[in-house]
Amino acid sequence: MGKKTIRVSDFSGTVLRPEDEVVRIVVLEHPDLVAGPVQLEATPVEVESIDDAALDVAVVEVYDQPDGEPRRVVLTASEFDAMATDTPMAQLLKTAERVRPPKARKSVERLDYGTIEHAGKPHRGRVTEEEARLVREQLDEVNKRLADAGIRQIDPADPEHAARYGFPTAS
Repeated sequence: MGKKTIRVSDFSGTVLRPEDEVVRIVVLEHPDLVAGPVQLEATPVEVESIDDAALDVAVVEVYDQPDGEPRRVVLTASEFDAMATDTPMAQLLKTAERVRPPKARKSVERLDYGTIEHAGKPHRGRVTEEEARLVREQLDEVNKRLADAGIRQIDPADPEHAARYGFPTAS
């Protein structure tokens, strides 16, 4: 028994043949979107009017609560422009103070190389005595894990590895 997959346009339900051109649309925001962005597929003809239907909008964040989260508001550009009564909005936007995006915090998980699950993995930092001891005492297990992960293995005969992990060197 075999399976046959038939692709259809999410917009019209039309069957898409393998040779048909398909356009991918990612929906980032929509009032009915509850669990984050989704993707849809359609034919180019079905979405050719998407640019014509596009609105000129202003997306603004309103910070009206001290230390609170801002409210994001989308309104037509003309409605937003009308709020500027003294100086035209185009002029205000040219001369307004720039907002720097918040610095992205790197939430890099620090690996503990002093544990058997990470001992021997290549890293720039200093090899602790605990990591070196684990590598020396459990070299076969460490090398198997490294090989399984596609990482270089530790060779006690390699002078660099011997010095890094405290293997005795032949003089």
